[in-house]
Amino acid sequence: MITCLIVDDDPALRELVGDHLTRYGLTARLADSAAAMRRELQRGGIDIVLLDLMLPDGDGIELCRDLRMHSRMPVIMLTAQGDPISRVLGLEMGADDYVAKPFEPRELLARIHALMRRSSGALAAAPGETASSEGSAPPRFEPNVGLGTRGFGGWQIDWRNRMLISPEGIGLSLSNVEYRLLAAFAEHPGEVLSRGQLVEMTRSAASESNERSIDLAVSRLRAKLRESLENPQFIRTVRGRGYQFTAELAR
Repeated sequence: MITCLIVDDDPALRELVGDHLTRYGLTARLADSAAAMRRELQRGGIDIVLLDLMLPDGDGIELCRDLRMHSRMPVIMLTAQGDPISRVLGLEMGADDYVAKPFEPRELLARIHALMRRSSGALAAAPGETASSEGSAPPRFEPNVGLGTRGFGGWQIDWRNRMLISPEGIGLSLSNVEYRLLAAFAEHPGEVLSRGQLVEMTRSAASESNERSIDLAVSRLRAKLRESLENPQFIRTVRGRGYQFTAELAR
């Protein structure tokens, strides 16, 4: 049974979401503050966190970052509608998904199940491979662009260590889907790739990929690359068609 920790200072919303999840077979635990969230996490037994951005004693984005430093537990951010900056920051700090308020409880339920399926696949060690200390299998995918380092616009891609290196020399680790997505872009520079094509290019045995996960991964990559939301420099959205990687890669 999936146990969800609902962290929100709105008592009506907490109870409503908790009742809905319980009705569909999940276990809901409630927290009204950052301090209460920490107490519940210390108790253990939590599978996924639904985290509000604004809490009376803490910032949801900072809490997500702190949680991600020592845990791979899935996190869904609950954000104010029409607040794209907060969503991007939440994803950058390690959130796995976001839901804008007000939201449809059935959609939230579907996203919880999708995240738990992906999380279970990512944490399961593949047969014949050695699991890491967190129980995850090392990635089997290697980009066809070749190992080593390639650069664009002052940035470097370190394929071997699965990192982006900023113009200032700061390394940013890449998640599995970000790594695969960047490899797909690097293999097809200048081409407009549909979301469906990117789903196929980033699919792996250890995780699910769908069009929404592609959009989220693009948002994360853009945030790491410090892209302008209005005028992105490297990853361009082509309306009705998909995404285009416009940078020129050099070794």
